[in-house]
Amino acid sequence: MSKLRITWIKSGIGYEKSQKQTLASLGFHRLNQSVVHEDTKSVRGMINKVRHLVKVEAESGPTK
Repeated sequence: MSKLRITWIKSGIGYEKSQKQTLASLGFHRLNQSVVHEDTKSVRGMINKVRHLVKVEAESGPTK
């Protein structure tokens, strides 16, 4: 399964509490932090909710 690198690029201050909780659910602790997740429907849904606050890239790693 492919992976996604998600980078938090904009602060959640001034946005709904649910969007801040979504950032925390994705595993973010600080601005400009990157996390890697499997490309699943649930992760895509969370990304869609905070798409104005994050940057998403396909993770390219070693193939087996």
